[in-house]
Amino acid sequence: MAVERMDNVGIVVADLDAAIDFFLELGLELQGRGMVEGAWADGVTGLADQKVEIAMMRTPDGHGRLELSRFLAPAVVSDHRTAPVNSLGYLRVMFAVDDIDDVLSRLTALGAKVVGEVSQYESAYRLCYIRGPEGILIGIAQQLG
Repeated sequence: MAVERMDNVGIVVADLDAAIDFFLELGLELQGRGMVEGAWADGVTGLADQKVEIAMMRTPDGHGRLELSRFLAPAVVSDHRTAPVNSLGYLRVMFAVDDIDDVLSRLTALGAKVVGEVSQYESAYRLCYIRGPEGILIGIAQQLG
């Protein structure tokens, strides 16, 4: 087997504290926070003299992780946060939730906005895309039945 499991998905943010608060409210747990820098990090990313503050968030089931990164150096060079859902490249992360209405209520209090509307797929799911902190696109889905 080539892949054992997915380790994490990374998202670059400008305000790490706000992003942590948002994903804590969604139900993820803060696993750790720290700095990433040095020759080994430069070698992995191909960026010279990088200094990055990261926070690792874990889903409650322990199987999924989200790495939030705030670049102190080098400066951020592009911004894809408000790209529409039909853009090439990274699109979104989808989370399963128990009660989509409750989650939306709590996240909209933190500034999240529904992209289109909450839709129902057959009798299986209610789901939607939302823009979270800094316009990050995420999906939430509630399995029905």
